[in-house]
Amino acid sequence: MNRSTNLAKLSEVKQWDVIVIGGGATGLGAGVDACTRGYKTILFEQHDFAKGTSSRSTKLVHGGVRYLAQGDISLVLEALKERGLLRNNAPHLVRNQAFVIPNYEWWDGPFYTIGLKVYDLMSGKLGLGPSEHIDKEEVMKAIPNLKTEGLKGGTIYYDGQFDDSRLAINLAQTMNENGGTPLNYMKVVSLLKSEKDLITGVKVLDEETGIEYDVMAKVVVNATGVFADSIFKMDNPDAKKTIVPSQGVHIILDKKFLKGDSAIMIPKTSDGRVLFAVPWHNKVVVGTTDTLVDHIELEPRALQEEIDFILETAAEYLSAVPEKEDVLSVFAGLRPLAAPEGPDEDTKEISRNHKIIVSLSGLVTIIGGKWTTYRRMGEDVIDKALLIGGLADEKSVTEKMPIHGFVKNFDMHDHLHYYGSDAVYIRELMVKHRELSNLLIENFSYVKAEVIWAVRVEMARTVEDFLARRIRLLLLDARSSIKAAPVVAELMALELNKDEKWVREQTDQYIKLAKEYML
Repeated sequence: MNRSTNLAKLSEVKQWDVIVIGGGATGLGAGVDACTRGYKTILFEQHDFAKGTSSRSTKLVHGGVRYLAQGDISLVLEALKERGLLRNNAPHLVRNQAFVIPNYEWWDGPFYTIGLKVYDLMSGKLGLGPSEHIDKEEVMKAIPNLKTEGLKGGTIYYDGQFDDSRLAINLAQTMNENGGTPLNYMKVVSLLKSEKDLITGVKVLDEETGIEYDVMAKVVVNATGVFADSIFKMDNPDAKKTIVPSQGVHIILDKKFLKGDSAIMIPKTSDGRVLFAVPWHNKVVVGTTDTLVDHIELEPRALQEEIDFILETAAEYLSAVPEKEDVLSVFAGLRPLAAPEGPDEDTKEISRNHKIIVSLSGLVTIIGGKWTTYRRMGEDVIDKALLIGGLADEKSVTEKMPIHGFVKNFDMHDHLHYYGSDAVYIRELMVKHRELSNLLIENFSYVKAEVIWAVRVEMARTVEDFLARRIRLLLLDARSSIKAAPVVAELMALELNKDEKWVREQTDQYIKLAKEYML
């Protein structure tokens, strides 16, 4: 996957079948679905793939126990099916994760055990493991540093855990190798229309060169997540608001705060949400919050009260109480929730179902949804787009299609495992150039060869692209990532033919960004 090669296709193809705007979970799902049906497909992302919400999730592929409690049966059924399909299609990135719900009231055990048995039944053949009630001793064996006072027992169940931005990169690669053309740092600045006011394409700006292109297509799909309304406004300045952005915040703690391999699910918190503490890349992700926000930004910031809420809730359950100084990184994402019908509906009650809107101009927009159902969202929106664009009625083939990197047998303790089948090529780089086998930074397993691979094959263009999304060091330990930034900048400069000025600018920009992830 090479940006220059893909950029050249803009002058080679006079009219595309499908333009997808947005390179997050929804857009990449649509892009993969469209190109694997045989449609000439190009995708434009204004920044880097998964820059926004799609790299800031709780790292779960799940049916949604909370949605089951809310009675949203159709969403849970769909999500459980998609969870199983994604586990089959990308086993190098998605794994089974045991979750324990600790019970401190005698009635909690039967209540959650029965509910999760329903969850199991709804999973059918794509289930990840049976839920069951466990006694106090078994709970403490699973989570040795859980508070014991008042503990009655617990319920154990299974869901999926994954690496979100790595999946996004693999989806871009899947799209690329199936004839699609994904491009990052390409900002759609306006929509092109015919005399009849029907959309015929987009005007797009190459953020790296400043060159604008008019790109024609039979149909345009708006899959920009929380930015969907900005594309609506391009189409119709009087368009009503369709997105209610809700902020979710997570903190990262050292693994000592969650001993054992199981995750914790706290089903009832003071704000009515569930809270998770999940093992991830040898650290612990704790979150999330649900805060209605007014401003949509590429880099949303956690509010102090959100951080306090997570730490205070975690302290109620963990024997080792995390303090602010223990937080290795804090990150925020904006959920692209579909605006509710009622004016006073709480964001945590708004359905995560996706919604497709077709404008009078022919613009096809998809809003809502979540990572777990990205594939189904892509299928649904392309089903609609092919009708609007007058494309041949080809059926989706993604349900049982392996995603780039697919490999079943790998060593979970080898940190290169999340590259899947590409790991062998990174190892070849390390053998061919022995200096590339050196670590990027102490106390982490990342090697210099990964930088080279990310630039050559994964379209990484900046230090942030690499440290935040190709590897996850920004999210795992912001301070440590700052130490790695100068080395990464030097390696990238050699690959991208950049000068020392670029190295200094990239390093400075990254340090400024990373400090925003620190408390």
